[in-house]
Amino acid sequence: MRYLLIVIISCCCLGVSGQKYSVKSKKAIAGFEAAQKSYANNQFDNAINYLNAAIKKEPAFIEAYLLKADIYFNQKLYLLEEEALGKAITIDSSFFKPALFNMGVAKYNTGKYDEVAFWMDTFKKYNKGKKTKLNPDFWVEKAVFAKEAIVNPIFIEPVNLGENINSDLDEYWPSLSADGETMIFTVLVPKDPFVTDAQGLTKNAINFKEDFYASNRANNDWQKREAVVSLNTNSNEGAQTLSADGNWMFFTACGRSGGKGSCDIWFSYRTNEGWSDPTNLGSPVNTPFWESQPSFSADGRSLYFVSSRPGGVGQKDIWKSTIIGFKRDGTPFFGKAENLGPKVNSEGNENSPFIHHDNQTLYFSSDGWPGMGAMDLFYTQREVGGEWSRPVNLGYPLNTENDEIGLVINAKGDLGYFSSDGLDEGDDKDLYQFTIPQQIRPKPVTYVKGKVIDWETNDVLSADIRINNMSDGQLSVLATTAPHSGEFLFCLPAGGQYALNIQKEGYLFYSDNFTVEKNASINKPQKLDVYLSKIKAGASFVLRNVFFESNSYSLDPVSHTELDYVVRLLKLNPNTKVEIGGHTDNTGSVAYNVELSGKRAKAVYEYILTKGIDTSQLSYKGYGMAHPLESNDTEEGKAINRRTELKVIE
Repeated sequence: MRYLLIVIISCCCLGVSGQKYSVKSKKAIAGFEAAQKSYANNQFDNAINYLNAAIKKEPAFIEAYLLKADIYFNQKLYLLEEEALGKAITIDSSFFKPALFNMGVAKYNTGKYDEVAFWMDTFKKYNKGKKTKLNPDFWVEKAVFAKEAIVNPIFIEPVNLGENINSDLDEYWPSLSADGETMIFTVLVPKDPFVTDAQGLTKNAINFKEDFYASNRANNDWQKREAVVSLNTNSNEGAQTLSADGNWMFFTACGRSGGKGSCDIWFSYRTNEGWSDPTNLGSPVNTPFWESQPSFSADGRSLYFVSSRPGGVGQKDIWKSTIIGFKRDGTPFFGKAENLGPKVNSEGNENSPFIHHDNQTLYFSSDGWPGMGAMDLFYTQREVGGEWSRPVNLGYPLNTENDEIGLVINAKGDLGYFSSDGLDEGDDKDLYQFTIPQQIRPKPVTYVKGKVIDWETNDVLSADIRINNMSDGQLSVLATTAPHSGEFLFCLPAGGQYALNIQKEGYLFYSDNFTVEKNASINKPQKLDVYLSKIKAGASFVLRNVFFESNSYSLDPVSHTELDYVVRLLKLNPNTKVEIGGHTDNTGSVAYNVELSGKRAKAVYEYILTKGIDTSQLSYKGYGMAHPLESNDTEEGKAINRRTELKVIE
């Protein structure tokens, strides 16, 4: 209910104790007060009948017309709202000045964009010099945008996902794995499992609850949906997000035991038996206020979510928190939540954030930026320096006069999925797919998919994965392989060079580096099975991200990230002693290469010592060209033979 009803109820309560209505008929006033009670109980038809009877008794009953307008507004019957407001304003345009503002909003909601400015200017004229929380200029801006958007549509063709996904219930909040093969979504289902016809039930907390359903893609078709039984309860759970590999899920649950507020964000991970028992993320993500609608970044580090906590820009804002560690049960814990600021958050409500796999493009819904309806879809991109660009409306006809929420886009960036109740016949929400127009696509990404395996036993391993951008050493991806399968999947933006590090306690780590070409495609992902060796005497591996200039033993600073992982390995295993071995190709004399490789090994040795490692754990040696891994007859072979190795001594 809008502020309008609050004002009217206030006036009417005063009327009971002596304040006069605009009419005198006791029967009309009694009917009006009966309408108030019906409206408060969501009995809209009864309320309208009472008001019509009151107006029949007193045709100039202005309060009755205003209350009718408010009821029609909340029912989204905007033409009827406009008619009721017109009657009230005709009787007395100064009786309730916000009615002039409401008329401007009604003109907007009925698509009469050219008339919005007149009513907003009239409201400002009548309200001149008085403080108001209303924002008439914002609605004029919305009207200008909507008119231009209809004239210049962004062509899309939403396609209903069909009966394997949708039903006569409400389906919304889709989430996808990075490979696009798994979709989990929320369905509003009757609480009584024996109810087969849900259309006649009022969609409230008494009759309905939110549950998870999942579908897998096979032969380019979504298969019959199935309830995620291990996570669904008799309460509400929904608004979920999957990690890029599909093995983690963050979701919203309300009123659940162990929660901190009305709605909290919870965490679960995939096991051999299904999804694990959910755990509450706790502080600082959750507060005594309302937290919901998480979106987990493909780099495995940051959680975006919506909260009503104090300190924001508007009513409900988008916030972000980053993983700083893990609890004993494997649940990540997060650092301080940061508001995305006024370039993203408006004075209204922000909704359903989705951070794309490029980790730079954020899609969300908002009613506080100029658009077509109450909740429109927007996107913003991270600029140089980390600031967000001004949100861009995704345009018409994707945005309608209804609410558009829950947009997600596949990793390739060419297909979008969202929920709407305004595209097909019927009043239920369905999930739709559409091809993303070029002008609103995110940046291209690809993904690396593989498995971590024990070298000796072939058992799958749970291991930590870190990807660093080699240009600046910044961490680009933080991930963990699935404990039950050893599998990993992570996304990377095109056009970068990256260093890969995979570690597990008790094992030597694996390192590699690769370049993601600017024209890299999600259709051609890199696949990699990694074998880890246990830490024992004689075990060795190549430090593939340690670099020197040609014919030089000056350590390239880009090597520091890799060597810091060596430091971490030695600190986690203080009884382990290792040797840093330098190796060259066959260019030059034997003596020259032995000397060069020794100086390179010493440079690595000295860097590691500066990080607090004791000399008792570390030694170095130059082997020159004595132990090639490949033939030196090719440039590729020579490049492989020029290397730094770490070998376990004891």
